[in-house]
Amino acid sequence: MGILNVTPDSFSDGGRFVRSGRIDMGAIAAAAREMIDAGAAIIDVGGESTRPGATPVDEDEELRRVIPVVEHLAATGTIISVDTSKAAVARIALKAGAHLINDVRALTSPELLAAVADSAAAVCLMHMRGEPRTMQESPAYRDVVAEVRGYLRERALQCEAAGIARERIMLDPGFGFGKTLQHNLTLLRRLHDIVSLGYPVMAGLSRKGMIGTLTGQSADARVAGSVAAAIVAIQNGARVVRVHDVGATVDALKVVDAVMEI
Repeated sequence: MGILNVTPDSFSDGGRFVRSGRIDMGAIAAAAREMIDAGAAIIDVGGESTRPGATPVDEDEELRRVIPVVEHLAATGTIISVDTSKAAVARIALKAGAHLINDVRALTSPELLAAVADSAAAVCLMHMRGEPRTMQESPAYRDVVAEVRGYLRERALQCEAAGIARERIMLDPGFGFGKTLQHNLTLLRRLHDIVSLGYPVMAGLSRKGMIGTLTGQSADARVAGSVAAAIVAIQNGARVVRVHDVGATVDALKVVDAVMEI
């Protein structure tokens, strides 16, 4: 899954596609095509940053950012994920051609739950402790794996009860969302505990703060660390990795696949 953030303030690529307050569709189209050519199966479009300390974006602004991009990508036959927690954004994005709703709040909004249930779309349910603005202020768990696993299981069952078929559900443990470095490392090390729930698992580790802490690199220099984390995630059972650096990640995983098949 390639990351395409149409935001001015995302932690790694904020502002890349915004020029004088306007979305640069030419740059977006080129970036999406580059990721697809490099091997991305899904493009994840985000119109609201969820980095630690992020300021919420209102519905109209998120729609203004996201929908033209979805419409453009849909016309090219791209498989599109939309990263949103707003029901109106999800409904309009799905009508515009999106295939998956990627929600950091795991469809805890009844309106968003209904919007996905009323569609044929897939959903990714992510675990987050708190809200983006405050989630990294002293997060604490008794057993991070058990608590994340239990939360995701409960949310998946709630989605199934609302009419979302099991095969439409994917889970994300939410690396960096209300977790310390040790929490993140424990979740990655024990990712099979989440995989054992029986749903596909997505891992979003690309360029995150944990990679910076471990390597000492700035966000745009965390490619090697991010690729290493993606490899570990796949080896521990993840079916999807959400990444900024698609080409480097795909090349690394091709080598891993070749070795594992021998």
